[in-house]
Amino acid sequence: MSGCPGSRTIDFSEKTNQEGNDSGKRPSQLRQWPIQMHLVSPQAPYFQGKDVLLAADCTAFALGDFHKDYLKGKSIGIACPKLDSDQEVYVEKIKSLIDDAKINTLTVIIMQVPCCFGLAQIAKEGAEKASRKIPVKQVVVGLEGNILSEEWI
Repeated sequence: MSGCPGSRTIDFSEKTNQEGNDSGKRPSQLRQWPIQMHLVSPQAPYFQGKDVLLAADCTAFALGDFHKDYLKGKSIGIACPKLDSDQEVYVEKIKSLIDDAKINTLTVIIMQVPCCFGLAQIAKEGAEKASRKIPVKQVVVGLEGNILSEEWI
């Protein structure tokens, strides 16, 4: 494969079905690499027929149990609606995830700050452009790591 080795598609979902061990450490629930929306491919095997989490970059840092409560069992794409460029690509990727990868559900998790709602809008636009219809959930996280709302949109 050409390009950055860090962009190589890797599916390690078989290794993420573990629970904690005797030391109390909780294993990562990350199922794949890469995760940044500019780098993910809707054709990657870890998206096919799966539940997908589209997470604003800051959410994993705000939520103490992000892996356990939101990432477990899902494939992921991360993005920042304020800082990422060429976000129209994200709309097309979401459309492709729905129509081509035939994902089951899309959960969009964002922070409560106004710019973050742009990611939910991108997800809605991609879902509206798709020919298949799937459930889309929006989760809004407060600045102190509390869940402010969870709703199907």
